[in-house]
Amino acid sequence: MTPIRARIGVLGLALAAGLATPASATAAPVTAATAPAPTVEERRLDGDAPREILRRSGFASAAPAFARGLGRADSYRAARRLVAREGSALWRRAVDRVQGRGPARGDLSRDDDRPLYWARLGMTRELRTWEPGFGLSERQRAGLLDELERTSRGQRDIRLPQHGTGSGGGGKGVKRVLLTGFDPFTLDRDIRISNPSGAVALALDGTVIDTPDGPARVETAVFPVRWQDFAEGAVERALRPYLPKADLFTTVSQGRVGKFDVERTNGAWRGGFPDNGNVSRTETVPVADPASQPQWTTTTLPYEAITAADTGRFPVLDNTAVTEIPAGGTEPVVRPDGPTPGSTAREGGGGNYLSNEIAYRATLLRDRLGLHGTLPGGHVHTPVLQFGPDNADPATGAVTDPAFVRNRLDIVAQTRAILAVAVSASGRDRS
Repeated sequence: MTPIRARIGVLGLALAAGLATPASATAAPVTAATAPAPTVEERRLDGDAPREILRRSGFASAAPAFARGLGRADSYRAARRLVAREGSALWRRAVDRVQGRGPARGDLSRDDDRPLYWARLGMTRELRTWEPGFGLSERQRAGLLDELERTSRGQRDIRLPQHGTGSGGGGKGVKRVLLTGFDPFTLDRDIRISNPSGAVALALDGTVIDTPDGPARVETAVFPVRWQDFAEGAVERALRPYLPKADLFTTVSQGRVGKFDVERTNGAWRGGFPDNGNVSRTETVPVADPASQPQWTTTTLPYEAITAADTGRFPVLDNTAVTEIPAGGTEPVVRPDGPTPGSTAREGGGGNYLSNEIAYRATLLRDRLGLHGTLPGGHVHTPVLQFGPDNADPATGAVTDPAFVRNRLDIVAQTRAILAVAVSASGRDRS
């Protein structure tokens, strides 16, 4: 999920931030003339591939059912309750499908992350263009959309266990792991694309991993590929309540072909590659208290143990490279062994797109909470999720194939194994 990797044609991914000033509470109700139009992301729903993915997963009914519920809402309060309930239900439905609970309701592979993405967009489109009879201010609509985003991404469903609470994955000695993934992206290149980090999040949410250091309970959430959401503090708002309770965290995104990367260093720079709304941002990563903002943050994951372990078929690399403007310089320089003192960030190990930014924000939040020396955390890039060689053309290719499914399952399984190594190595380090 880095612009360099995207520019060469790879179809893969990759503190308290200041919140945007809310709209005035006295904003006028939205009328038919001013009702918002669907976003760039939402308009992609009209493509053949999204419709097929929704139909073949059983998720095509989600948006129409949600629209019927909105039609019955007779007040903002009722709409708020509906949105929270249906957003959470969509997340649980996606997790259950991936983890094998209940009927598949379609022939699409259960490990697929794309039904959640497209179904959520169908629901946000219904909500964005909804014109209730009771009138809805711009601020109220924004609040409903925010609630739908947060609940349908699992951000309100994080249940890290308390130590010493007994059974159900919450007993003494159970490690608590927080993991994040991303939506699909670069959809204008290939609208069929999946994001293995999102698949990892759905596959591991609420599961317990056995490690040599004991069991680890994993809780997950998914984030959008949109610059503005990050600038408005979506990452910090979601993670702040849970980092002090976690024993380990990792942000995950899709990166390079054929390999995992543990990113050693994250940079405070946005490189401008377009997001899912076709918006570009080239600037310093916007956070609260910019006067104390560092140019670089570092991983505290046990990268030596992770890269030395046999976790699966893909190699796992300790990625130390960055791009910086050296102190006193004016031009970017690639540093294979990390930044030099006083330099200005231009790319972290994971580039300068939103995968680097979520890693930067999460590790900066860790540091600002005073947890640098006690909380292992950082970023892992997965391999690019590729279609089979006979199905690579987005113009003519199928939405899935056996190699595509096998690659995704292998990436998910290896990420689970990497987590097991990280939890075990971190436990040894703290003992």
